[in-house]
Amino acid sequence: MNKKDIANIRKQFKLDNPRMNIREIFNVYVKKESGEIYHQVSRPFQMLDQETQELFLANFKKVLTGHLDAKLFELKFKRDVDYSTQTILYEGMQMDSADWQDNMLEIVGKMFAYASYEFDTVVTFIRGEYRKPTKKRNPESEEGGDDEVYANEFILCSLNKTDQPKKALMFDYIEKEFKSYHVVDPIINLDSPMCGFLFPAFNDNRADVNHILYCAGKVNQPDYTFIEKVLDCEDIITAQDDKDCFDLILKEVIGDEVDSRVISSVYEEIDRVVQENVEKEESEAPTLDYRDIERILTVSGVENVDEAKVEHAFKSVVSDEKHEFKASSLVPKTIKIETKVANVTIDPKDLKHVKYITYEGKRCLLLEVDEEVVVEGFKLEEKSL
Repeated sequence: MNKKDIANIRKQFKLDNPRMNIREIFNVYVKKESGEIYHQVSRPFQMLDQETQELFLANFKKVLTGHLDAKLFELKFKRDVDYSTQTILYEGMQMDSADWQDNMLEIVGKMFAYASYEFDTVVTFIRGEYRKPTKKRNPESEEGGDDEVYANEFILCSLNKTDQPKKALMFDYIEKEFKSYHVVDPIINLDSPMCGFLFPAFNDNRADVNHILYCAGKVNQPDYTFIEKVLDCEDIITAQDDKDCFDLILKEVIGDEVDSRVISSVYEEIDRVVQENVEKEESEAPTLDYRDIERILTVSGVENVDEAKVEHAFKSVVSDEKHEFKASSLVPKTIKIETKVANVTIDPKDLKHVKYITYEGKRCLLLEVDEEVVVEGFKLEEKSL
């Protein structure tokens, strides 16, 4: 799934939306540490009061929010797994209510067979149908729009922790006095899902039952046990891991010291690849192998670079010269230069305007700017070196 696919689904989670028909919601309350199910309830989603629907819809949006390969991951199911989660979910989309609940409880059992928590948790499943017009309506012929739609069944899951409410001081309007207020009922934290998933994945509005969209609780911290044991999916690499490996390969090829203009050119060239892909509206994210990296380093001004040298660096860092990096993972959003005097944060493409020089025997950071510099309302006095 790409950002557009995910955004198209996420924005449909709103009240009274004919393009998102959530037929049923199934909540399972699980006790801490033991993993025992304390309570379970299934009901038509439309039977919930409006405020409760809004709370859950906001939670479902959270499951579909985040950057790909950092918070959201498209996973591929393993093959040859007996009664895999893929099978459980696929059958669950087509079953009646009672059998569907049994299938979801199978997944709950797998969740808590490999994890225990210091707090009670609530696992929420919904199943429904997601619709998207195949094309915009033609005003003249009145064709298209909701008359022609992609319609796909789906199951979404959200795992949420419970919090114990804190004691508070309240004012009683009737008695006109201050009182301590303490509620013993646990609060379900729907604002920050611990994890979740959407099945199946959607690519160009088509369901892909061989993949699932997984949401991690924290950025660049996927639960690998959950991915392998609960979802029965293949291993993944996060965007941060990809970036770290790429940086090590650059050090292998370039060395520990580099001119700021060179590294800025490397990032600009990679970003150009990403932007060209966006302009072409390609569904597949662009990737870079060792041949692409060799070309990028060469055009960026790195000396003594050849294909064999880059291939060797790949083998030494990732043990696979055929590894391909996602281009979008390699360019940092910002670069932070930290010193004892000050911290400077800049855009990667502006790194070429930063120079590290020695002036009068002292190491200095020289920042090239086009405009006057104002500090606390005063223009800094300009001097020439």
